[in-house]
Amino acid sequence: MNTDIKWMQRALQLAEYGRGNVSPNPMVGCVIVHDNLIIGEGWHRQYGGPHAEVRAIEDADRKGNADLLAESTAYVTLEPCSHTGKTPPCADLLIARKLRKVVVCNLDPNPLVSGRGIAKLLAAGIEVETGILEEEGMQLNRRFFTAMKQQRPYVILKWAETADGFIGRKGGQPVPISGALSNMRVHKWRAEEDAILVGFKTALADNPKLNVRHWEGRNPVRIVLDRYLQLPETHHLFDGTQTTIVVNFLEETVVPADPERYSDIHQVSYLKVDPEQEQIGQLLQGLFKRKIHSVFVEGGTTVINAFLQSGFWDEIRRCQGAIEIGEGVAAPLAKGVLIKSEKVESDLWSFYLNR
Repeated sequence: MNTDIKWMQRALQLAEYGRGNVSPNPMVGCVIVHDNLIIGEGWHRQYGGPHAEVRAIEDADRKGNADLLAESTAYVTLEPCSHTGKTPPCADLLIARKLRKVVVCNLDPNPLVSGRGIAKLLAAGIEVETGILEEEGMQLNRRFFTAMKQQRPYVILKWAETADGFIGRKGGQPVPISGALSNMRVHKWRAEEDAILVGFKTALADNPKLNVRHWEGRNPVRIVLDRYLQLPETHHLFDGTQTTIVVNFLEETVVPADPERYSDIHQVSYLKVDPEQEQIGQLLQGLFKRKIHSVFVEGGTTVINAFLQSGFWDEIRRCQGAIEIGEGVAAPLAKGVLIKSEKVESDLWSFYLNR
């Protein structure tokens, strides 16, 4: 068991390298071991590209280890797929290359897989073991598991507030709160999520770009709440450099049955919600249909409070700066379970989970 844990830890480490590049697919790593030595390893690097098992077998072949596969064990962080999507089924590949044993961290909650990959391997005479470092795997792919099980994106609420509890001056005018390192950290987080969301007042007052400037990474899809389509077309949100989804009461863009990644299309589309129904739930369902599996909510207070009140949120990341302004727009009140706090220069970051 200790040996299995060691190799699965390596597979999870490899899977992490795909963060920010593979969604709406999960992050997956694979390690192939023969006689207690790694003979091939790989990870899912990019949405639409080869899966981790393919990469690991290619690595074994490249190193001249093809003949050892029939005597080897593959450690994979998620159940090998059994259906043809962007790529052929990984379960079929493992069977074709005659792997002796496959050790799996998590079963795939995707109904297209959901145990079928394991069943294929067993039917082919391959020994299978599951549940190794299961909790760690679920934590790694919590966005994917939330999307598959709850049919909505994973929601992260983030805000910065002054030492005396305000996110901006009266009238909504912004005030610099966090330091340079915190700003860099936020841009890193933006690159890791599918989408970033702001409300109408924030968009109107700040004219934000909502892109990744202080970190290397993919720009998220921009989402703005604009009930009556009143934002000026000259705002950065409509500059064509990123996809923007406008959530409103008036207009809907038809979603194709199998939409490609919105971040690669660079267009403005519209998501209509019914004002007479619960709006946050409708919003999240609409984003899920567009294959958006995580949303980074950056404000303002009204929007964040709406998410908090709805219960449709998973994490809070709150930054408390050192400055005081005396009066202004009150910051949201954090909920959930405090997991940790840490200092970044003069900023105090606190992290909460909705448990």
